[in-house]
Amino acid sequence: MQVQLGAHELIEINEVLSCMVNSINQFQIYKPYCQDQELKNILENQLSFMTNEYNSIVITLQQKTTRNQLPNVDQKMDVTPIYGINKNSVPEAPNASINQLNDRDISSTMNGSHKALAVLKMQAALECTDSQIREMMIQSSKNCADQAFETWTYMNKKGYYQVPVFDQATSKTMINGFQQSSF
Repeated sequence: MQVQLGAHELIEINEVLSCMVNSINQFQIYKPYCQDQELKNILENQLSFMTNEYNSIVITLQQKTTRNQLPNVDQKMDVTPIYGINKNSVPEAPNASINQLNDRDISSTMNGSHKALAVLKMQAALECTDSQIREMMIQSSKNCADQAFETWTYMNKKGYYQVPVFDQATSKTMINGFQQSSF
């Protein structure tokens, strides 16, 4: 079988797969440290999804089949974010040992992992010449964005990820800072 993929796209996809392996391994490390059952369920579901997605990408690359599509993250969340900063927040600092790892640490690194992979996968998609692999990378990037949103929702609800806001005048000024084009 002759491989019909460009060097640059193979390098990008190799980087994606390497980072996916690292994220899967990282999530496995966190599992025994989860204290909140809701977070543990999110982590286990995402870990299973990420592993299946990784396997699908590997199979597609190795077999170059024409109908191996990635699943979509099931997003059925009706979210009402909590806006504003809690003035009584406890300042964060690095942990002195892994034994201090808590749900805030775990959810924060899960979220960061999904965000970084979403960007990396979209960058890989932009370098793909093969339309099937490009679409797979785009869907995989969207899946990461959806998983990041799921994790962010948990964090926001628990007060781990606060959303600063501007006063109304500043917000309106920024929103109205652009107008429609007549072109």
